[in-house]
Amino acid sequence: MQVLELIIFAGLAVIVLYQLYSVLGRRVGRQPEDRPAVETTATGPRAPDRLAEPLDDGVELSGLAAIKAKDPAFDMTRFLGGAKSAYEMIVKAFAEGDKATLANLLAPSVLASFETAIDQKAAEGRSETVEFFHAPRADLEKADVTQGDLAQITVRFLAEFRSRSKGPEGEAVDDRRTAELWTFERRLKSRDPNWTLVHVDAAEA
Repeated sequence: MQVLELIIFAGLAVIVLYQLYSVLGRRVGRQPEDRPAVETTATGPRAPDRLAEPLDDGVELSGLAAIKAKDPAFDMTRFLGGAKSAYEMIVKAFAEGDKATLANLLAPSVLASFETAIDQKAAEGRSETVEFFHAPRADLEKADVTQGDLAQITVRFLAEFRSRSKGPEGEAVDDRRTAELWTFERRLKSRDPNWTLVHVDAAEA
């Protein structure tokens, strides 16, 4: 009788141990190896927060990544702040015919076209001053590096200002809203930290 009871208890113990193993030994939840390499959203793959490091030196960077690679100290927020200041300074200097200020900020080709317009206005006996209603809006349009270390950044400016002009026909006040694309250029290996305006295009507001 005791032998039979021992056999029955042993059988029950085996069953209980098997059930415990089937629960505790099973992987619960998503395991590290099940995790996808790139998180996805309803609209498709979600890019990682940080760009992957280039696998080898043969990988070519473009845009802001190329500028940062050549100049690790480059800061886009600081650049746009400086671009806004340069925009206001250049617009005011052009209106007032201040060639000396423009010479420090413009590439020779741009300076030549500005000086031609200034000389024509002076020959017609006209003068002008500009007052900005508020700081212009500046947004990055594109950026790249060419010729090894020549960085070019195009900024879209939206600005509102009041122009007061005098001419043979009298005085006039004109409120303007402009949209333009300005391209700035700088040699990243140069010790000169200043950027030069090399091109101006009209843009859609």
